[in-house]
Amino acid sequence: MTTLWNLPRIEIQSLSSVKESRPTALLTGNRSWASVGPLLDELPLVVQAEPHSTDRKFMDSLAEGLPPQVEVIYGVGGGLVSDISKYIGWKRNLPVVIIPTALSVDGFFTPLVGVREKGGMQYEITGPAERVIIDWQIVSQAPTYIRGTGIAEILSIVTGLLDWRYAAEHNQNPPEERFLPWAAGLAAGLAQQAFKIAKGVGEGRIESLEELVNLMCMEVQLNNQLGHTRAQEGSEQYFAQAIEPRISRTRGIPYADLVGPGILISAALHGQDIAPIRATLTSAGIRLGELSPNAIVETVRILPQYVKQHNLPYSILHDLDLSSERAIELLSKTGLDVTGVRPL
Repeated sequence: MTTLWNLPRIEIQSLSSVKESRPTALLTGNRSWASVGPLLDELPLVVQAEPHSTDRKFMDSLAEGLPPQVEVIYGVGGGLVSDISKYIGWKRNLPVVIIPTALSVDGFFTPLVGVREKGGMQYEITGPAERVIIDWQIVSQAPTYIRGTGIAEILSIVTGLLDWRYAAEHNQNPPEERFLPWAAGLAAGLAQQAFKIAKGVGEGRIESLEELVNLMCMEVQLNNQLGHTRAQEGSEQYFAQAIEPRISRTRGIPYADLVGPGILISAALHGQDIAPIRATLTSAGIRLGELSPNAIVETVRILPQYVKQHNLPYSILHDLDLSSERAIELLSKTGLDVTGVRPL
């Protein structure tokens, strides 16, 4: 059976007007709840948790421990709580309401959850949330480094399309993921618009953030129609997936701080002009200096092995042999400093 998933219902409203009568399980984070909790004081909470990982065993334990009287799950915060909320809702067959405190990922709108398991990341199809509630007053006041950094999801189309086409040229796309020029054209149009709105997103302009939501929803719906994410995900995502466990041992790091450098690395591998991509990422508030140069070099070196080990969709990484010297040379093209001085 083929399922063409839908977007969740998206409601633009003040959080102070949110009404809920169903017994609720709340998943959130300290900072997120501190900023919006007083506006949601009428939620009939049964249990509240602050999850920290999308490891499958951890999420399964949360799902199993959910009190039986819970009738709805609220995820308040960023991409992590959104994914965990959707996963638990799927496991327990409960509706999910997502309240983003920043537009940091497209996962608020997708029917997928990125699950960590056996040293890699895979997608679990959970179905979309029941509702996504956006309060522009809350989102526009989020810190710059996370407020609209979900624009990286749209900018990754640039390198995702390059990898999808590369796989087609090497006859490595399975039939269900064959390269479709019409879909590539639609995706490229979304990326072009992201370049135009990046500065406004970085400045927190509500009209730019509204357009970002529109672009993310169009990107998600295109992926839903295609039944895969090849038009939007490629080697830039593989870099983010591979480096995240190294970084998360010491501290959490926003998704965009991982995939932003990944976009530059992937673009360099494909021989693209880095300057406009880098300028757009930084103007949108995405930080490119949060990863240590050593971690970047070590991750880049293992990427060809990593993509094969985890059976990731074919990309330019599958045909590379990256020595330490080659990795350092590559990074010199991206502006991601490898001398020990953080670039931004």
